[in-house]
Amino acid sequence: MLDVTLIRNRPDQVQGALRKRAVDPDIPGFLVLDAAFREARTAVERLRGERRRISAEIAVRRRTDVPADELRAEAKALTDRLAEAEEELARLGARHQEFLDALPNLPDDDVVAGGKENNEVVRVAGEPPAFAFPARDHVGLAQDLGLIDYERGAALAGSGHWIYRGQGAALEWALLNHFLDTHRRAGYEFVLPPHLLTYEAGYTAGQFPKFADEVYRVGDRFLLPTAETALANLHRGETLDEAELPRRYVAYTPCYRREAGSHRTADRGTLRGHQFNKVELFQFARPADSDAAQLELLARAEELVAGLGLHHRVTKLAAGDTSPAQAKTYDVEVWLPSLGGYAEVSSVSNARDYQARRGGIRYRPAVGGKAAHVHTLNASGLATSRLLPAILEQHQRADGTVAVPEVLWRWGLPEVLGPA
Repeated sequence: MLDVTLIRNRPDQVQGALRKRAVDPDIPGFLVLDAAFREARTAVERLRGERRRISAEIAVRRRTDVPADELRAEAKALTDRLAEAEEELARLGARHQEFLDALPNLPDDDVVAGGKENNEVVRVAGEPPAFAFPARDHVGLAQDLGLIDYERGAALAGSGHWIYRGQGAALEWALLNHFLDTHRRAGYEFVLPPHLLTYEAGYTAGQFPKFADEVYRVGDRFLLPTAETALANLHRGETLDEAELPRRYVAYTPCYRREAGSHRTADRGTLRGHQFNKVELFQFARPADSDAAQLELLARAEELVAGLGLHHRVTKLAAGDTSPAQAKTYDVEVWLPSLGGYAEVSSVSNARDYQARRGGIRYRPAVGGKAAHVHTLNASGLATSRLLPAILEQHQRADGTVAVPEVLWRWGLPEVLGPA
């Protein structure tokens, strides 16, 4: 949620920043609504104060046997006026909150306007692999090596689902173990959150109400689309001591998403599905530290990809391609020869105080002073559904086998994946 005081004091700045996302809310209209809302709130507070005063006077007269009929009549009229004023305040408050809830985060000043066509390549690591043989795609490799069963996965759960089998399941689990072990050794606290969350969790994370229809619902709960949704709520409603910051967490969960897949090459195999595995990093940081924290998260994601021997690049997203809850995002993207392009395996984002405002998450300065909202940051560390295809395609060999990155050998994998 945006700071309403910022909207009041710098409406043109807010409007201009949101236009970078191709969002053009009626800020002048909101300011009129905001003034009416505050006036209605003052009126309610004044009427409630008057009612307390009259009630106290009636009590005094009752104790001294002084008639208070005129005060009771005044109190009755006041109660009716207060009910009307409270109804008006509720009506204006609902409109006020609805407008604020719909606003995305303000992109940082250095985030360019426009959509994904304006994304900026920050750096490229290495060169795409060159093969002296006809390279194959990850779908065929996974099938021939017995790593993934697409047909039975679809039979069990429908399109967009698959089954890791044999060495494929071992490779998937080794990746997750490698990521978790790396982050835990770096001081991140390991968390296994619930997969079913409340609406309030989605609201705090900034995914609701806009994307409330894009999740899988189970009764009055929903299946988390990413562990970020849960981690953003770990300290909801809390005020942390400054000495506790940063709080750094790592979680593993499956992610459940109602993806609109297709038979396009870019959607085949495990590249886009309704359930996939991801290790997620999350930080609650002081505002002064959040820029450095984002770069640290980005470095962690890059180091994991580089450690797997994968050609990749880092892209800074334009405002229109950045998630509505985030102020700045870097994507780490791996090269997929079959696509002739890159696929994102980690998004590293800084939400500034947007999620913290929605969730009421503050910190208490060590030197005293008013509590302030923390900054929240998240990064995939990493997602596997596109990473495994990149390993198969980039490390394939002429005989149809695939070399396994050395960092995974200690998890019981062979040096080379061959036919089952």
